[in-house]
Amino acid sequence: MAKPLLTDELWEVIEPLLPAEPPKPKGGRPRVSNRAALTGILFVLRTGISWEMLPQEMGCGSGMTCWRRLRDWQQAGVWHRLHRVLLDRLGARDQIDWSRASLDSATVRAKGGAKPPGGIRRIAANRARSAMLWSTPKVSRSPSGSRRRT
Repeated sequence: MAKPLLTDELWEVIEPLLPAEPPKPKGGRPRVSNRAALTGILFVLRTGISWEMLPQEMGCGSGMTCWRRLRDWQQAGVWHRLHRVLLDRLGARDQIDWSRASLDSATVRAKGGAKPPGGIRRIAANRARSAMLWSTPKVSRSPSGSRRRT
């Protein structure tokens, strides 16, 4: 038997962070369970296959279903909260190796930021015209096909 993508222990951590199922006043098809959708999401992310190629035999619903659930959970802030919960759990167990930690502007907001650049001065060479303009004699075409200069 293959190793499960989503263990029971990890599911117990993730499940309370997921938003409640939206109400269906008009009924409709039964919704794919959150655990099945998350398994499909993990499978696509781990294997690198396209969402459309998610095997139906896995019981995770369609790739589009999993993708929509991923999008909805992102908008609901699930992944940010999960990241914090997992970091807190690792920190409580003293299992974070801080010697390998790094921060950048994607992680920590810069205070004040950089000053906007001033105007760019043009140099004399750039002040010249960028194209030469000249006139050419006008040529008209007569119905007979001969050209006549005007």
